[in-house]
Amino acid sequence: MPDELIVHITRLPNSEGLPVPHYQTAHSAGVDLYAAVENSMTVEPGKWLLIPTGIAIAIPEGYEGQVRPRSGVALRHGVGMLNGPGTIDADYRGEIGIILFNFSDKPFIIGRGDRIAQLVFAKFQKAKFETVERLSKTARGSGGFGHTGNQ
Repeated sequence: MPDELIVHITRLPNSEGLPVPHYQTAHSAGVDLYAAVENSMTVEPGKWLLIPTGIAIAIPEGYEGQVRPRSGVALRHGVGMLNGPGTIDADYRGEIGIILFNFSDKPFIIGRGDRIAQLVFAKFQKAKFETVERLSKTARGSGGFGHTGNQ
């Protein structure tokens, strides 16, 4: 296995009894995040709620945490994230919260300890912007938003 990324984690009082995020399989890219709610919460159809996870983390400089929806929750319940994927910056030290959105026509109930999202770590590089008169030409040019057709 390549070098492991060390991420410090603090369990907040509302995480008591919940698992620490961990990889479910040997080749999982992300760790599950758990709902640290005291009582069940309901996300009504077409609405969203901020769900606490009960943890705060310290991501090393040069990395970000990408919070992503869980595919099983999306498939079975029509629930995803309003801002998915979300980014956790390396200098953020507050509780991780997940903005769940109910795309379905049925209420979605979240219980304590439910797996509600996943967290993936990614290395990134900062960009330095330089103003130029013209951009280099490419075969695509400015074509976008379906410019290649439907098939």
